[in-house]
Amino acid sequence: MTRGPTKTAEDGREAKGFARLDAEAFPAFEPGAVWLVGAGPGAPGLMSLLCYHAMQACDVVVYDALVNPDILRWVRADVELEYAGKRGGRPSPTQRDISLRLIELARAGKRVLRLKGGDPFMFGRGGEECQHLAQAGVVFRIVPGITAGVGGLAYAGIPATHRDTNHAVMFLTGHDASGKMPANVNWAAVATASPVIVMYMAVKNLAEIAAALMAGGRPTGDPVTIISNASLPQQLVQTTTLAAAGAFVREHDPPTPAIVVVGPAADWRSLLDWYGPDLRENRIG
Repeated sequence: MTRGPTKTAEDGREAKGFARLDAEAFPAFEPGAVWLVGAGPGAPGLMSLLCYHAMQACDVVVYDALVNPDILRWVRADVELEYAGKRGGRPSPTQRDISLRLIELARAGKRVLRLKGGDPFMFGRGGEECQHLAQAGVVFRIVPGITAGVGGLAYAGIPATHRDTNHAVMFLTGHDASGKMPANVNWAAVATASPVIVMYMAVKNLAEIAAALMAGGRPTGDPVTIISNASLPQQLVQTTTLAAAGAFVREHDPPTPAIVVVGPAADWRSLLDWYGPDLRENRIG
């Protein structure tokens, strides 16, 4: 059953397109609340309706380094913008500083939009920030976003799962708080636990990670795909093997942010690579 155009709240006339959303009852963004919102893997068109609603209703946006600037131009003109990006090896605020700032702004009666790339709870430190907010008695809402480990793969023509190649996929981070390969990951177990491994922030430590996976029994010829700037016009997809991954990174220096995919899911790319040059002319996605 199809539904006809809704009425706008202002004058009752029929609305079309995105204007049909004007009369919808979106959740109230109350003063003193913090919304942790995922903006998606990069392309502005991949944000959610709740994300867009929050950008129109908030008083201040505290945003990460991975938020596409093209998304910020959709924020209401009188909203304050505060940069709180954390990038490896560069001066950046501590996680505690960011959490305290969110609490400070909320206690000042602001509607605080904490805008993060991808999904707040997928290697985005969203859980830590919510922990501080909860302990401080600050009301918060979580708005999930499309994580790069799924959406970024889709833009590269790589299904995260496929019945003919893999019924399981593993997500992990390629560096710890110090920027090194995570020491608390059982790499020997990871090596054979899933046919496909999707790694965030792994380019810098890829040589060491590849060695650990091969030592754990992962085939040396396993395909490795590096997706840089996923879903953006400058997206770059490069392929190598597990044995050659370290040398490949040293020689080609893949741009970051990037997602690394290990395993046969990348075999579908030759058939499913849909994001061609003509489509990339549209910056919305």
